Amino acid sequence: MSIVTLVSGGLDSTLMAILAKEEKIVQFPLFIDYGQINKDKELNACLNNFKRYGLPNPKIMQFNSFGGLLSSGLTDPNKRVFEDAFLPCRNLMFLIIGAAYAYERNANAVAIGLLNETYSIFPDQTSSFIRDAEALILKSLDYSIQILTPLMCFSKAEVVCVAKSKGINRTYSCHSGTDQPCGVCIACREYFGLEV
Repeated sequence: MSIVTLVSGGLDSTLMAILAKEEKIVQFPLFIDYGQINKDKELNACLNNFKRYGLPNPKIMQFNSFGGLLSSGLTDPNKRVFEDAFLPCRNLMFLIIGAAYAYERNANAVAIGLLNETYSIFPDQTSSFIRDAEALILKSLDYSIQILTPLMCFSKAEVVCVAKSKGINRTYSCHSGTDQPCGVCIACREYFGLEV
């Protein structure tokens, strides 16, 4: 089996890539620049951790006009990083780009680091969304690309525990792009166990 791993430099996608390596799955990591405020810090953490853990060097997809056109707290520093965090079709865009790259590489699947849907706050974080996206990709490619969600059985607290047990650190997940975690954005709230 070979997969495209959608990676961001954050804890979830770093753990996902390391688990794939442990399973000896051939992976093609893909970092998508969608115009996110924290892109430089995310990418730096991604590249450093992938080198540190002996993972394949991620390819970088420049798609920053997406966030330039569609404004949210993830892409516009003038918006609220928590209350305005929804970026329409972001995960669908990730999966479509990942599937096209998987098709190009003759890979069987795309892996995305979604967590347990009990904690999801957006419509593109659920198992039903994943099933529908998989069907859409099959219809658009006439080629089956499975969408894997290896962390969907975990809460963020459980992901943090597994990552700590594997010595994973120096990731970057804060949406604000600041040097220190802001403690306000969704990623920080999840990590620190605050209500989202």
